[in-house]
Amino acid sequence: MIQELTWNRKDLLTIEELSREEIDTIHALATQFKTTLGRSQKKLPTLRGKTIINLFIEPSTRTRIAFEIAAKRLSADVTLVEKAASSLVKGESLRDTAQVVEALNADMIIIRHSAAGSPAYLSQIVDIPVINAGDGAHEHPTQALLDTFTMREKLGHDLSGKKVTILGDILFSRVARSNVWALLKLGAEVTLAGPNTLVPKQFEELGVTVEYNLKKALADADVVMLLRIQHERQTSSHFPSLGEYKALYGLNRERAAWLKPEAIIMHPGPVNRGVELDSSLADGERSVILEQVTNGIVNRMAVLYLCASAANQTSETAI
Repeated sequence: MIQELTWNRKDLLTIEELSREEIDTIHALATQFKTTLGRSQKKLPTLRGKTIINLFIEPSTRTRIAFEIAAKRLSADVTLVEKAASSLVKGESLRDTAQVVEALNADMIIIRHSAAGSPAYLSQIVDIPVINAGDGAHEHPTQALLDTFTMREKLGHDLSGKKVTILGDILFSRVARSNVWALLKLGAEVTLAGPNTLVPKQFEELGVTVEYNLKKALADADVVMLLRIQHERQTSSHFPSLGEYKALYGLNRERAAWLKPEAIIMHPGPVNRGVELDSSLADGERSVILEQVTNGIVNRMAVLYLCASAANQTSETAI
């Protein structure tokens, strides 16, 4: 039985535009869905008869599979459209592709695209829900939702005053941006750390701390989130080599000793083992990386359910 929750958005485009209450709503529903994961019959009938299009114009493994599993757990039908197998390679515009998808009677589009703002653009063209699965270096809202959900499970529901250090390529990371918005709304204190070429001081305008002294950034953290270097979004090198990055900022056993004993280690994946994070730590007791993956399913189930419900209410009102 799904508890009635207040939600009025048919689209999930950014974390920046969500309220604290809306994040709480998603997490509350995700908690309910998580109780179903251990059942022998895992499917729920909530989206039976709905067709969801995974429009992944940018490559993905975890996010695409998690969205597909989430949709199928809600009994929806899922169709994957990737750039190489779509008319986009023939010159068709994103607008035309989306309109064709809607004309084919799809009920929702989940889009991952290298262009920032593409989900918001689609939401203005089609009447069906649009879910942002990552747009350029802008945002990755469901990643931040599952990350903060995992933190709440490990640190307690109230993240007020909890200290989270995000370490790595901040400049080109949509995960960092979405997590900053979510964490600040939930009352956490955020420190961004890494090379100054990848963590410009301007980020402090968001209300976070920028710290280039790694030991200081790690010493009082309750959570350290590692980010990989986003080579695919960089037009030039922002540091001499991966070897130098590892030597200065990679989290290894020696540096992990600077953390508080109860601090947890997170990573949105994929992990470049031996660069930003040693394998011993990625697989160690402090790591919650695989729990993040599992929580990605239930948080995406919550988002799909809420946005589909809001769209149904809108269409019923229109009728």
